[in-house]
Amino acid sequence: MPPRHPVTLNEPGRAELLMGNEAIARGALEAGVRVAAAYPGNPSSEIIETLARASDPKRLHVQWSVNEKVALEVAAGASFFGLRALAAMKQNGLNVAYDFLTNLNLCGVKGGLVVVVCDDPGGISSSNEQDTRFMARLTDIPLLEVSGFENARDMVRYAFDLSESTGSVFMVRSVTRISHGRGPVTFGPLPEISGNPRFEPGEAFTPFPILAKHERRHEVLKGLEETFSASPFNTYTGPDDPELIVVTSGIGVLFSEEALDLLEVRDRVGIARMGTTWPLPLTWIGNILEKSTRFLVVEEVDPFIENNLKEFLGGNTRRFGTKTVYGKASGHIPSVGGLAPEHVIGALETLLEVSYEPRPRAYIRLVKEKTSGLVIDRALGFCPGCPHRASFWAIKNALAKDGRKGIVTGDIGCYAMAMWPSGYSVAKTLQAMGSGIGVAAGMGILDTMGKDQPVIAVCGDSTFFHAAIPALVNTRFNTSPFVTIILDNSATAMTGFQPHPGTGMTCMGQSVDPIEVEDICRSIGFAVKTLDPFDLPATEAAVLEALRADRPQVLIFKRTCALLALKETGKAYRMRVDAERCIGEACGCDRYCTRVFKCPGLIWNPETEKAEIDEAICTGCGVCADICPERAIHREILS
Repeated sequence: MPPRHPVTLNEPGRAELLMGNEAIARGALEAGVRVAAAYPGNPSSEIIETLARASDPKRLHVQWSVNEKVALEVAAGASFFGLRALAAMKQNGLNVAYDFLTNLNLCGVKGGLVVVVCDDPGGISSSNEQDTRFMARLTDIPLLEVSGFENARDMVRYAFDLSESTGSVFMVRSVTRISHGRGPVTFGPLPEISGNPRFEPGEAFTPFPILAKHERRHEVLKGLEETFSASPFNTYTGPDDPELIVVTSGIGVLFSEEALDLLEVRDRVGIARMGTTWPLPLTWIGNILEKSTRFLVVEEVDPFIENNLKEFLGGNTRRFGTKTVYGKASGHIPSVGGLAPEHVIGALETLLEVSYEPRPRAYIRLVKEKTSGLVIDRALGFCPGCPHRASFWAIKNALAKDGRKGIVTGDIGCYAMAMWPSGYSVAKTLQAMGSGIGVAAGMGILDTMGKDQPVIAVCGDSTFFHAAIPALVNTRFNTSPFVTIILDNSATAMTGFQPHPGTGMTCMGQSVDPIEVEDICRSIGFAVKTLDPFDLPATEAAVLEALRADRPQVLIFKRTCALLALKETGKAYRMRVDAERCIGEACGCDRYCTRVFKCPGLIWNPETEKAEIDEAICTGCGVCADICPERAIHREILS
């Protein structure tokens, strides 16, 4: 069982500095959540990790599901039995769950059901910066946006109450800078858990009759317009007759507050904070619109509020007259990427004709001079000792020996870095989880049309369970001749080492029989070969042999993640460079081990013109010793 977390304590009045995701989890606990499910995905992962610390088989079930669709289905199953349930995911994950969600919205719920979606403006740990608010509107699902830490706790409780009273699934949206930021939260009481789950014989949760259910959805949304207008999460502060009103939501609230304070324009500018962004709180918005003629909309990522506000104004010109809305369309707020206080400051400087200088330019120049060279400029790379580096080294060399300019398709995970120099730039496609295999299947069938380049698809072990199995079944069924390589490092490493079906442990600390990737592949009908990627000669030979076959192939490269291995066993080895043997610049491809192999545990000493080991971060995996043409790098056992 994971250790307890302060968030799990029933101590009303206790104040804690919480991450936004922890505050969301606390809100769910105070709302009486009984089932919570998710698939790991930053920036949402800590919600389930925190709830797992409060898990109890009789009171609160928490699980990492194999993907987001299944997680939402698990939560819905609990709701149908009258229990409050939560599903958490990042914006990419909502796409996976969306098929089920578009039916669930018509079916309705019994116990309160909240879907928390954490968007990632700027794509900090994602393959896109999708704004999920449009999907809530498209699906007729009520949407709330958290704008702080205490606010996140309160809003989740509010969402559960409304979900249960309206029989509607509710969506709560967070963003990276709230989910991964920290702020003070004062605890409320945790409810007593009572009653047993029950599904009444006369109940049914289906989307039929579709038209009647769809009409009912619109009735619920219409009723929520007034409920939201009275919501404590929609507020206005500022002068009664402001020159300008900032209309904002989410992290934009905090940035806008900061901007008004720094510019000292509170006497000129009002701020309208929207917590309920769909359906629009029309009465509240109407009152705001009557206060001024100019409005600046501050939001991430797309112009959701901005467009809805303009639509509302367009339909009510007789009431409101001429109003001007600034934002993304006018160029005052960036149309892509995450926000920062300087974006709001810049917009207000222009609109109010004021100026602001955060610090003297001389100071900025001095800071750059003093800090220059203190931080090593490193490219994005695999961790020292990562088995993926060895895997892609073997793939790169096998493709070169094959000589037919083969293609590598990939998807999301640590191994996505195969697109960049640290992975030798071998991967040429990256879309959604599991899509590497599906895309490769489309490439493999082109052999009959004259394609003469071999194809390799790479996929991680957690991704395999999440989304790759159907693509692999399709490959077997439609006989697409390409090589599938599953990179099994025994972890959902990119998002924080959460367990998956192959690890043998649940997030509640329960031991289970691991599901072997190899067994699944064999059951589909593939002949499978499992290799240790640190055995470079055998791995390279296996890839080359598979490339030259004319049928679908599956290889599994199995080696525990270096960080996980360090945590479990500690350092057992160290590396040493023999300066007498190292030939430096003269080596093969110009600093072969540091510039080509690119392990961050290897550094270049310009004074000696030799490679050296950074013992602070080198994990002692020894792969660099195997690739060194001069045998100048050695692996030593630590005493």
